Amino acid sequence: MGGGLYSSRKTKLDTTKDETKIKPYGDTMNDGKIQLSFTLPIPDGERAIETARQYVAQLNMQEIQVVSHKPLDVNFTFFVVYATAEPTIDYTGIHVQELEIETMSMKETDDYIHQKFGRKIVVLGATTGTDAHTVGIDAIMNMKGYMGHYGLERYKMLDAHNLGSQVSNEKFVKLAIEMHADVLLVSQTVTQKKVHIANLTELVELLEAEGIRDKVLLIAGGPRLTNDLAKELGYDAGFGPGKYADDVATFFVMELTRRQDQAPH
Repeated sequence: MGGGLYSSRKTKLDTTKDETKIKPYGDTMNDGKIQLSFTLPIPDGERAIETARQYVAQLNMQEIQVVSHKPLDVNFTFFVVYATAEPTIDYTGIHVQELEIETMSMKETDDYIHQKFGRKIVVLGATTGTDAHTVGIDAIMNMKGYMGHYGLERYKMLDAHNLGSQVSNEKFVKLAIEMHADVLLVSQTVTQKKVHIANLTELVELLEAEGIRDKVLLIAGGPRLTNDLAKELGYDAGFGPGKYADDVATFFVMELTRRQDQAPH
C-alpha cells in the first residue's frame, strides 16, 4: 500500500521533527494511517465486525474503521480495516544486503558475455516443488519478457531453458548436471506454512550432495523473497518484486566474471 490511502494530496515533511523517525503515511506525513486485511474463522455479521475491530485494537491501533467485510464461506469472513498506528521506526538503523548493480541492456549483456567468456552462458529456470505458478519464471525467461523487458531466451549469448512449473528438485539437479548449467533460477510463489523455505533448502542440499553447489550460480526469486532471505538459505542472490530479466542477467554475468577472475589459473 502506497501513500495516499485516504487522499492523493501530497504533504511536505515537517523538518522541525526528527526525520529519521517515520510512520506510515496516508493524508499527512507520519499520520500513521494503515490498511489491514485479514480473515477470521467466524460468520459474517455485526458480531464479526466488532470482533475484527477489537482484534485490531489489541494490535495497539487507534481510530479503527472496519470498511469492508465479506463472507468467504459460512464460517469465514474477510475484513479490510483502516486504523492509525502509533509506533515510529528509525529507518537509518535498518541494514539489508542490497544488490547494488547498474543494470545493462540486453545488447550490452550479450556483448559483455561475448567479450568475457567467448561462449554462451547456460541458464536453467524453473518453478520447483509442487508450486504450479509460472508467471514469475515466465517473466524472467520467456522471449517476450514482461513490461517491456525481454526475457533471457531472447539473449543471443544465453542458452536459456524455461523448464516450467512443478519441477522436482531431483529433476532440476539432474538437468543441471546433464546440461552443464552455469546459472540456476528458482521461482517460488506459494508460501503457505513456509513450504517455499523447505523446498529451497532441499535444493541446496541436493546440489551439495552432488558436489556441484559451488559450480553453479544459484538464484531464487518470488513475491515474498528478499536477497537477505535467499542468502540465508544458501543462495547466491534473491530477487523480489520489481525486478526483471535484465536485472537478473546483469547480476549473474557480473558474478560469474568475478568468480572467473578469482579462479586459480
